[in-house]
Amino acid sequence: MELIDGKKIATQVKQELAGEVKRMKAAGAKTPHLVAVLVGNDPASETYVASKVKACQEVGFKSTEMRYSADITEEQLLAVVDKLNQDADVDGYIVQLPLPRHISEHKVLMAIDPDKDVDGFHPCNVGKMVTGLPAYLPATPAGIVELLKRYEIPTQGKHCVVIGRSNIVGTPMAVLMSRKDKYADCTVTICHSRTQNIKEMTLQADILIVALGKPHFVTADMIKEGAVVVDVGIHRVPSDKTKSGFRLVGDVDFEGVAPKCSYITPVPGGVGPMTIVSLLQNTLKACKGLADK
Repeated sequence: MELIDGKKIATQVKQELAGEVKRMKAAGAKTPHLVAVLVGNDPASETYVASKVKACQEVGFKSTEMRYSADITEEQLLAVVDKLNQDADVDGYIVQLPLPRHISEHKVLMAIDPDKDVDGFHPCNVGKMVTGLPAYLPATPAGIVELLKRYEIPTQGKHCVVIGRSNIVGTPMAVLMSRKDKYADCTVTICHSRTQNIKEMTLQADILIVALGKPHFVTADMIKEGAVVVDVGIHRVPSDKTKSGFRLVGDVDFEGVAPKCSYITPVPGGVGPMTIVSLLQNTLKACKGLADK
């Protein structure tokens, strides 16, 4: 069993990005600028945005945080989005989800300029991804593909089972793994909370990607020997062994599953760091004007 070390790979990617930004600046080119819009004070969102800002600093990007109280109106937030669309200095921006209930996430995402949609959530980018055209790919699925590439994990002709069908992870992950590519070319099955006999499906998986949002959902009896397991989930669970009183776990029962795997991602330190560097890669692409090339 080999651990897929997302922290290590993310560090490598950030070093590569920093070198590219240094060359761009030396040539007099524009510094990539990423903006994060945060509404309210959701703890997970706060942590994630802080990590993005730190990563921008590490690679030499310009970063801006725009914070708004949870009582901002939908109209006011849409005005913020429009202003960012018009700002030539902003290469890409993200509106951190979830948003307060009185604001339509769909309306906000639809209002984002697809050329600045570095989260890859706009239907224009999703459509390009599905049809194999150059696009901003959703950060988490793109990060997972990057991990498979960097570890040179064989995927062609393999059976990949994706658990979860969200527009952020599960569905785009299935699309990317079915593409004609050296680190894709899989036969893909999507499972979700309504799938019957899900264990029968997971036992067939050469590659299992789990993004269901349930702690320790996947157990050792659901995995075949030698499988590659990628755990997207992250949850805080009570623990009497840590000072904080909790520990982080994934959707996979790591201790039980890991001995059966050829490769597995840990939680934390697996997929999470790759999500952030994928966002940076999209921002660099936006700065260079490569969205449609």
